Amino acid sequence: MPVPHGGVLQDLVARDASKRDELLREAQSGKLVGWDLTERQVCDLELILNGGFSPLDGFLTQADYESVVDEMRLTSGTLWTMPITLDVDAGFAQRLSAGQRVVLTQDREIPLAILTVKDVYKPDKQAEAKKVFRGDPEHPAISYLYHEAGEYYVGGSVEAIQLPQHYDYPGLRKTPHQLRLEFESRQWDRVVAFQTRNPMHRAHRELTVRAAREANAKVLIHPVVGLTKPGDIDHHTRVRVYQEIIKRYPNGLAFMSLLPLAMRMAGDREAVWHAIIRKNYGATHFIVGRDHAGPGKNSKGVDFYGPYDAQELVEAYKNELGVEVVPFRMVTYLPDEDRYAPIDEIDTAKTRTLNISGTELRKRLRTGGEIPEWFSYPEVVRILRESNPARPRQGFAIVVEDSLQVSRRQLGTALLSTFLQFGGGRHYKIFDHNDSDSTLLSLVPDFIQSGAGLIVPKQWSSAVKAPNVYLLGSSENSDIKLGSSEESVLHIVQKTVLFLEDNGFISF
Repeated sequence: MPVPHGGVLQDLVARDASKRDELLREAQSGKLVGWDLTERQVCDLELILNGGFSPLDGFLTQADYESVVDEMRLTSGTLWTMPITLDVDAGFAQRLSAGQRVVLTQDREIPLAILTVKDVYKPDKQAEAKKVFRGDPEHPAISYLYHEAGEYYVGGSVEAIQLPQHYDYPGLRKTPHQLRLEFESRQWDRVVAFQTRNPMHRAHRELTVRAAREANAKVLIHPVVGLTKPGDIDHHTRVRVYQEIIKRYPNGLAFMSLLPLAMRMAGDREAVWHAIIRKNYGATHFIVGRDHAGPGKNSKGVDFYGPYDAQELVEAYKNELGVEVVPFRMVTYLPDEDRYAPIDEIDTAKTRTLNISGTELRKRLRTGGEIPEWFSYPEVVRILRESNPARPRQGFAIVVEDSLQVSRRQLGTALLSTFLQFGGGRHYKIFDHNDSDSTLLSLVPDFIQSGAGLIVPKQWSSAVKAPNVYLLGSSENSDIKLGSSEESVLHIVQKTVLFLEDNGFISF
């Protein structure tokens, strides 16, 4: 089993167990200034506290931050590729000074740790964006850096009170120490870690089994359940998929544990970071994928990272990392032989192959199209369809433009009466609202997610982010476009029904 990065597993919960009660009293005394952690900061703190980010024992000081950004190393010389920083707003930063103690809380209620401030500094975000994330303003991490992250960073060490509270999958959330003990009890001395933020299918099972055989090792399925890329499938759906997939491995070959990591989608730098983390969790080998931890392409179709940048950078630091790199070998299905094989071993000019891309899979889920058993297991498909129903089972909202010269009551009644004729199990509702009631409007995404069809008689000015929201009117921005603002109720209903049919929400 590999030595933790930096030589010591920084299990701060175990280190500070003897003074936990004293720390808790201090945190609850009311004498300390408090900072309620963002979702991303909770993920970072958990991996600091449990040793996943060894050798870190806190958030980076300015000297370490600048060294990581510029050199991919801590000031101690230890390889470390990602800035782990506690970002705060200017108002909070002005209240802090060196030596001050700050209680870090989850959900404004749960004290997790006490940070002793070493310094408060204003980072060079332009340098961080360029050197860590390559500078493209469309990169999600750069967007976060400029539009969400605080203006100042706070550096300092932390003392552990407790790990963040999770109410889901407690038995699957192994700390590095717990996972190392698990491997020791199983007498696993060679472990291949597989990083994923997506559902797994038969090809993933095949490539991980092949990787284990080639390395004479066991498999750690180690999916990320912290923050991932916007638009990714939620971790609850993915974990249910992983629980099905793990049953398909040969007995005693694979083990699953969840990783509370907030990904940055930083490509090659992140791949090295992922390898360090898996080393701390006890893995000896790490599968590095094609375009590993890359966010794909920007709006111009340009890749943020090269397809093999991650593999090359991890390989360059292989000796220092002490982890063996296992390149991700793309496998493809051979229908004439009913098996998967690495695509680089197949002469595709002579051998028939089949594959389904991620885009095609999402389309089939959306339309209810067939997903064959050679691609994924029926149990996995069932789980994905529950969370990603086909269009006839999806919810929607029809928002009536304020400019329409029509009785809102009559139009709402007409649409509701018409929709109720179609059946199909969808619940329909006229959603009257007061535009200033943000609490009520915040429920719109939940209604749509549950499959309801909403008729919204007037527009809202608040920001309501939800899929399948369509504007009904005569303006250039309308989705269901009318010839004029004075059309009759019956004509509007007909246009709406045809739009819903064309987009697959209803069928005749």
